Amino acid sequence: MLALPAALLISIVAAIPSPAAYVEQRPFSAPAPPTPSRWRMLSDKLIDTVFGNFDDQPGPDKILRGNRQAPPHTFARYGSDIVLRFNVSTAEEAKSLAEAADTLILDVWEYAEDWVDIRLSKDIVAPLLGLLPASLQHSHTPLLGQRDLVQAIFDTYPSPKGQNDQSIQTTNRAPSPVFGSSLKPSREGESNIFFADYQPLSVIDPWMRLLASLFTTHVRKVTIGVSGQGRDIVGLRVGVHPTNNDEPSSKRKTVLVVGGSHAREWISTASVNFVAYSLITGYGKIPSITHMLEDFDFVFVPSLNPDGYAYTWNTDRLWRKNRQSTNFRFCQGIDIDRAFGYQWDGDVTTTGNPCSESFAGEQPFAATEAKRLADWAKNETKHNNVEFVGFLDLHSYSQQILYPYSYSCDATPPGLENLEELAFGLAKAIRISGGHSYEVMPACEGNVASSAKAADGKQRLWPRMEAAGGSALDWFYHEMKVRYAYQIKLRDRGTYGFLLPRENIVPTGKEVLEAVLYFGNFLGEVYDAAGATKSRVELRPILDDTGGMDGRIESEGEASTELKVEDIYEDDDSFGPADMQWDLRRRRRQ
Repeated sequence: MLALPAALLISIVAAIPSPAAYVEQRPFSAPAPPTPSRWRMLSDKLIDTVFGNFDDQPGPDKILRGNRQAPPHTFARYGSDIVLRFNVSTAEEAKSLAEAADTLILDVWEYAEDWVDIRLSKDIVAPLLGLLPASLQHSHTPLLGQRDLVQAIFDTYPSPKGQNDQSIQTTNRAPSPVFGSSLKPSREGESNIFFADYQPLSVIDPWMRLLASLFTTHVRKVTIGVSGQGRDIVGLRVGVHPTNNDEPSSKRKTVLVVGGSHAREWISTASVNFVAYSLITGYGKIPSITHMLEDFDFVFVPSLNPDGYAYTWNTDRLWRKNRQSTNFRFCQGIDIDRAFGYQWDGDVTTTGNPCSESFAGEQPFAATEAKRLADWAKNETKHNNVEFVGFLDLHSYSQQILYPYSYSCDATPPGLENLEELAFGLAKAIRISGGHSYEVMPACEGNVASSAKAADGKQRLWPRMEAAGGSALDWFYHEMKVRYAYQIKLRDRGTYGFLLPRENIVPTGKEVLEAVLYFGNFLGEVYDAAGATKSRVELRPILDDTGGMDGRIESEGEASTELKVEDIYEDDDSFGPADMQWDLRRRRRQ
């Protein structure tokens, strides 16, 4: 699309009406950045001409578009830090590691049934090992592919000007289409500059507004609320509302997809944007997506934590929480995903320790962003005729699909069999697409480092590496009665952790897109949506190597010379079209 003459493209965009609900942000006022690449100059000129300049910081510290490099003090902050993986084999080892991490106020990155990843200064390694049992003294290995942590941090920021195009061309990845109304790759040699790098708020916000203006038939930009520092928490509502009055009282079934609750998990924000873009541009061109958006609305919120996300770009790449003040001035921030009101347990886990990475606040919904999302969701159901039927909360890392409950494994969710069925379907959809393997488990098991058998013979999970209650997953499932609610932890399993290289943006986005397409197909069967009468397996879109959709489909009653349905599953003989159709139809429960 950007191959068109700039003047013509600007005229086309300017002619498209912008929704009246859009509120202009403060004008961007800062010294001009160094001369950017030709691509950056063209995209910035287009965005600035259509929407004006934007500032992603309400305060004085700003990011200059086109000059978004790691903050200069990054080396001073993390130059002596490393990330270690401790292999844990017993509950006693896990308990001692959890207590030591809490005592030394260490940054626990991630954990699974048999390992725990911890970031710490090299000077703290010896004191930490002194608190651990002998079995853990040598049971640890460095992560990040043997690179220094600070180098891994620098590598996640956009390439210096003039190097971005070259770095893309030297990879094995084919050029992606520029964002626009076409699904096909643009002119050879051009690349999708938006998904070539992680993007800051100053780029994401006008990009979302551009999509809403270009695709007015099925996209609206929405505001969830205002963050603690005054930023809008924005999203895209994607869906086609019925134009007839056959069922005026029926509620619009909606799926909410959220990313960026934890600021440093950039891949979650990028993946939400990727899926949103794919569905938006697929409408009217890919039948399965068209039917899905006619049956359901999807609301995409790429960054629920805009204050924290902006802080990771400006100041601290590994910041996790939001940026609220606490009762201890030197330790700011509340963990948004531990601040929701259902089974909030901050009073027994993190109260009095605002320095904890999982600090849950002094009371339920103390985190402004959690309160705004909850209030918005309630208002949607009460006043806007919305019924939330799906919730996907994207995080990183460890490649897991988690379902309720998070707060306890002793509580059984009422729709457990349904939750498990769809969760395993999502994992299969990712795997057969050529993606990675994702584990499926209840969220409570994903929140522990080890398990042990108690005297009564039952499996007991111990210890918890962080607070377990107050999660968005549990709140939406229990309080909002969302029938299918999941937390998906994206790539990888620890090689890069939160610092996933930019080359993984498109492949990870494709994995999530496959999961969302399966999710929509499943819901169509469950709710007997109008589009479900068509063969949704045969209408499955095909992703090309760029992460775009090339428009080829195989629909029932049609013959395709380019693709046969069985070709979609040629990499996995154990799970074919008949199996997927059976997965979607078996035990449909209302």
